[in-house]
Amino acid sequence: MKSDSLDAERAARQVLSGSAGARPRFGSETQALRALLATREGAVRACTAALNELRALVVTSPAELRERLEGRSEATLIGSCARLRPGRSDSERAACALALRSLAVRVRQLRAESETLERELVRRIETLAPALLARRGVGPISAAAVLVAWSEPGRLRSEAAFARLAGAAPIPASSGKTVRYRLDRGGDRRLNRALHTIVLCRRRVDPETKAYIARRVSEGKSEREAVRCLKRYLARSLFRMLEAMPRT
Repeated sequence: MKSDSLDAERAARQVLSGSAGARPRFGSETQALRALLATREGAVRACTAALNELRALVVTSPAELRERLEGRSEATLIGSCARLRPGRSDSERAACALALRSLAVRVRQLRAESETLERELVRRIETLAPALLARRGVGPISAAAVLVAWSEPGRLRSEAAFARLAGAAPIPASSGKTVRYRLDRGGDRRLNRALHTIVLCRRRVDPETKAYIARRVSEGKSEREAVRCLKRYLARSLFRMLEAMPRT
């Protein structure tokens, strides 16, 4: 059932004009990606919170536990805490050991959950839009965010609308004789973060991206402005690729 008034109006017009054909598969598939992506993000946030709690508890634990656990790497710390045996005493040490073990087990479970969800995202994206996942710098999480925001062919009227949705459209910020544009703080921040992640990845490994940033900086732009331009070009490229994909 349509919950967006613009989508509902567009669908009604297509039905009345007789131009509405079979519904593209992208709508339901991207909604499935949305559910997986949101659940994975929740698991990652919960995992980070549990890990922070674990580290804070180590600092305030009794001396025996603190000296045993401080200074360990993350993986070693989690493994050591998961193997703690609190015993049956009513001591502070027993309570802290139980709490540390519980947090370590929670971190492991949440990481396993997020990895399972990510594998499912990869499987679905490889079926739905393999060309997107094959793009340099595009990982499964970024690809899922792009597909979820795009949703289905025809939802957004143009690549400019997609760029505006992504918060990648340039906003004039000129002053006097200085002509410049600033970053857009609006739009879909998950999509904007995905574009930013892709650009940063390409900046490390893609010679063309490195050359583009160097050229823009030599022309007087800051690196931040060069990255903004790259995000706008990336939004255009991804939108055109998605709109051109087969619909059935």
